[in-house]
Amino acid sequence: MKYNKVRWGIIGCGDVTEVKSGPAFQKIENSELIAVMRRTGELAKDYAKRHNVLKWYDNAEALINDPDIDAVYIATPPESHKEYTIKAAKAGKPVYVEKPMALNFAECQEMISACEAAGVPLYVSYYRRALPRFLKIKELLENKAIGDVRFVSTTQYQQALVDEGGSKNTSWRVQPDLAGGGLFFDLASHTIDMLDFLLGPIKAVQGFASNQAGNYRAEDIVTGTYLFENGVHGIGSWCFSAFEDVDTNEIIGSKGKISFSTFGNDPIVVTTTDGSEEFSFELPQHVHQPLIETIVADLTGDRDQCPSSGLTGARTSWVMDEMVKSFY
Repeated sequence: MKYNKVRWGIIGCGDVTEVKSGPAFQKIENSELIAVMRRTGELAKDYAKRHNVLKWYDNAEALINDPDIDAVYIATPPESHKEYTIKAAKAGKPVYVEKPMALNFAECQEMISACEAAGVPLYVSYYRRALPRFLKIKELLENKAIGDVRFVSTTQYQQALVDEGGSKNTSWRVQPDLAGGGLFFDLASHTIDMLDFLLGPIKAVQGFASNQAGNYRAEDIVTGTYLFENGVHGIGSWCFSAFEDVDTNEIIGSKGKISFSTFGNDPIVVTTTDGSEEFSFELPQHVHQPLIETIVADLTGDRDQCPSSGLTGARTSWVMDEMVKSFY
């Protein structure tokens, strides 16, 4: 079904929707945010008032079944992604779901099947796939700026967050029953999905996960190796109880390398025998906006505009499951 204008509803209008995503639905041509939902109605009402949204709900099913809503953005913790996706699909509504796509790969498969059965598209908010910064890296790889790609190396570690342990206010991001795992699922998912976008699907994975600091139940360190379908090798280390914050990726080729961060906005550096070249980009105010623009273009015009689908999102969940399965 094609829409003249996509009228959106948001389930879970929390922090991520304040700047990163929510306002973009109002700013994109042929897109409008008309309803939001939070379990605490007063918070939903407050969000709606501050963002000039017409309706608010404290019940997800009421929002899903609102006849004025064409598509649903699910911005809750992963624990409820499958439930709300399946309900939206049964209501005939396209779904845009936060990352990671679900608690595990099996749930992703259920979500994909439900949307396929209902004939509605499923999109996942790995928004880096549409940011100019990462599109530039993809262009450099396709143009053989570093020759043939041999391997990719990722090192990401950070200091322990102060609210991670010991209190009732422990973040949902380190509660496996709500997040699927620990901060690896929340943060490394961006990098793993981005590598899928740049280098293609991963076909084999080996990993180790542990809890070294003991601040919470989830894993706080993951290391792994992976093999891409195209023969490229990969290695990654993620630690969430280190002494400083580091975020580096290097794609090594036969004629050079590309260095860049996942979360920072430092320049992309291309290094070859001829020297180094840097590429800098400004992040958009609403980082989801370029990806949401592709979704709206998909829903109002020709399909396959969006580079982040349920199928690609599920691949990232499969890789993460494989890397932590010995821990759980």
